[in-house]
Amino acid sequence: MNVVLAVKQYVSKMIEDSGPGMKVLLMDKETTGIVSMVYTQSEILQKEVYLFERIDSPNREIMKHLKAICFLRPTKENVDYLIQELRRPKYNFSNVISKSDVKSLAEADEQEVVAEVQEFYGDYIAVNPHLFSLNILGCCQGRNWDPAQLSRTTQGLTALLLSLKKCPMIRYQLSSEAAKRLAECVKQVITKEYELFEFRRTEVPPLLLILDRCDDAITPLLNQWTYQAMVHELLGINNNRIDLSRVPGISKDLREVVLSAENDEFYANNMYLNFAEIGSNIKNLMEDFQKKKPKEQQKLESIADMKAFVENYPQFKKMSGTVSKHVTVVGELSRLVGERNLLEVSEVEQELACQNDHSSALQNVKRLLQNPKVTECDAARLVMLYALHYERHSSNSLPGLMMDLRNKGVSEKYRKLVSAVVEYGGKRVRGSDLFSPKDAVAITKQFLKGLKGIENVYTQHQPFLHETLDHLIKGKLKENLYPYLGPSTLRDRPQDIIVFVIGGATYEEALTVYNLNRTTPGVRIVLGGTTVHNTKR
Repeated sequence: MNVVLAVKQYVSKMIEDSGPGMKVLLMDKETTGIVSMVYTQSEILQKEVYLFERIDSPNREIMKHLKAICFLRPTKENVDYLIQELRRPKYNFSNVISKSDVKSLAEADEQEVVAEVQEFYGDYIAVNPHLFSLNILGCCQGRNWDPAQLSRTTQGLTALLLSLKKCPMIRYQLSSEAAKRLAECVKQVITKEYELFEFRRTEVPPLLLILDRCDDAITPLLNQWTYQAMVHELLGINNNRIDLSRVPGISKDLREVVLSAENDEFYANNMYLNFAEIGSNIKNLMEDFQKKKPKEQQKLESIADMKAFVENYPQFKKMSGTVSKHVTVVGELSRLVGERNLLEVSEVEQELACQNDHSSALQNVKRLLQNPKVTECDAARLVMLYALHYERHSSNSLPGLMMDLRNKGVSEKYRKLVSAVVEYGGKRVRGSDLFSPKDAVAITKQFLKGLKGIENVYTQHQPFLHETLDHLIKGKLKENLYPYLGPSTLRDRPQDIIVFVIGGATYEEALTVYNLNRTTPGVRIVLGGTTVHNTKR
């Protein structure tokens, strides 16, 4: 189950189906992001696509010699744009990829330029092979769905199932009304479009598990120390693009860089490693680059010398770009860690998330709130973690910490978030117990961990999703907490699992899924969410 490959195959098919000849790819705001996540411009150019246009762009030239491939989401707005386009076509149309009202399009196609209308189910952002997002921020109003976002999420999730050719059984988090509602909407589409979902039956049916972010509000609040997660937390990743324009002294060509595991070998090999390992691997990359760097005094005496130089130059140039990009990104991460005192902040965050020593935690939070290097965002985040963990502790000192935030000069915008996060993911709302071990085995594990000491104080935390998936794989996930939708239940251990988190997933959870896929033979897991979080989201 590889979501990057699924979308890539759709894009390839729509281009191949249009036949030979020069083409233009006409997209909307969302499908532009969907395509850019799986293909580089140079890769698509090799498939005779020479122009990329947005359908909402007003000043497009007439180019009747180009075939148009339209890859559009089935929205009313896109149908209207397409009707305008068909009445005064600028290209020769080959494929229109839309699930919209075909009748309206047919009536508008007076010049008969449309050759074919097809449905492709690449209606989500493929982030990693095992991680997808719908790029939706703010999907709910309070505890209930925003109707437009429920519709968009249902479309995205059913598109994912169709692209992976899965007709799953569905389980959902009982404590979340939003999870139940989404489960019902997905089930309705599967029932209504049953012919589309008639795939070859597997011995063990696939499983879709729908969760709600409010069950674990801790994970998105923690600083991260693996490369991909850290870049998203400190710099922000938007459809594989990183904005470095605020980096002091940045050169013009590095103001925006692309980090894609599909086209960047160093990133693919290092995205799940921790920050200390990245530093040493960057050094090795630099040394390797120095060895391969063409010597300036090297004489190009023979035709063979010149040929060898020309052949190696593109590879050298690519390597040069990779080196400068990663050195810049890692350098900026390192600067931010020092400037914001993040090692110390992260150590206390981990203590708040994983330990149960109230007096030590309170003392450490108070100490950091006095530190001028700690930003208002990091200060508020520490108090949020304290509020979530010690919400009902007999010695709860939240009012005092709120006063400390005010005295530090933390803005009201951040101070208000403390009560908002407790209302969103506090004990009253959670269906799970995030902070205390549930059984004797878990208590023993925690005790042994305490005896051994912690190998890395910055990575003690494991997302609650790890425990949920571990129980699911072992057949121990309680049906009274995560019921099936409908009468059927799985008798065997699930093999293909799609997990969807309403309110967004995190890169820490994606790392958990990556490691479970690696270490659990016969089990394939894909994780998705309405968005991929960092603290600012």
